[in-house]
Amino acid sequence: MTRILLLPILLIATFTSAWAQPDCASPRVQDSLFQVYAHKAHALGIDNPGWDATFDTLLAICPNVPEAYQEKGIRQMYLGDYTKMIAYIDTAVALDPKRWLAYRGYLHCMHMQDYPKAIADLSAAEQLTPNAFTMDHTFSFFIALSHMESGNYAEAEKYFLKDIAQQKRGEGRNDIHFNSLLYFGVLYYLMNEFDQAERRLNECLQLYEMHPMANYYMAMTMKITGNERQNVYFDKARQALQDGYAINEPNMLHARFPRQVTMEDVEKR
Repeated sequence: MTRILLLPILLIATFTSAWAQPDCASPRVQDSLFQVYAHKAHALGIDNPGWDATFDTLLAICPNVPEAYQEKGIRQMYLGDYTKMIAYIDTAVALDPKRWLAYRGYLHCMHMQDYPKAIADLSAAEQLTPNAFTMDHTFSFFIALSHMESGNYAEAEKYFLKDIAQQKRGEGRNDIHFNSLLYFGVLYYLMNEFDQAERRLNECLQLYEMHPMANYYMAMTMKITGNERQNVYFDKARQALQDGYAINEPNMLHARFPRQVTMEDVEKR
């Protein structure tokens, strides 16, 4: 009888031990735990200090879950502390560079405006995961923006072409992202290549007719070339802003996409 009773006790002890000490090296275990704690954090909301506390509890159990550090970084983004945000993302990158290196490059480009670091991260990420995307764009798109904002227009042109070529991969039937075409047009506007600027901006407007930036830069291009249709595009840019049309990118509240326009810009003409 004693032996019979010992068996269930040993089983309970085994399961309790297994639960108390999860295999944190297992990606499946990491993912399962992350899903549980992410659900709890998102139920509280990013504005709640419990967001951080929830992921701290997870990290006390398994300190090597990169997604937990990324989520803590998102809260710092929400709070406006970009230095702490990058520090958390640095840890995520150290744990899983294939997944998070390109994302850090995006943050350096869109949030920190640290273009050398953005180019370095995104170029290295391309070696790790060729032809991948982050935040709805190819790595080349953000590299191109970084070069454009650094004044390296020839490099920017090269990477915009690479960005578009990657989007046309396969049978070439994919629509090009309208903001790839927008910024390619803006680049040519900055380079004083106005025919090319009109071409790319027109391609953008074929995909997104009420794009306020595309209409504004088309109008500015036509103003320089003396095209009387400039007023049509100035008016459309104004209407688009009044109606709430925007650049339509993920994380628009925090990401600072370059060369955006305001109603004041449009009224100046």
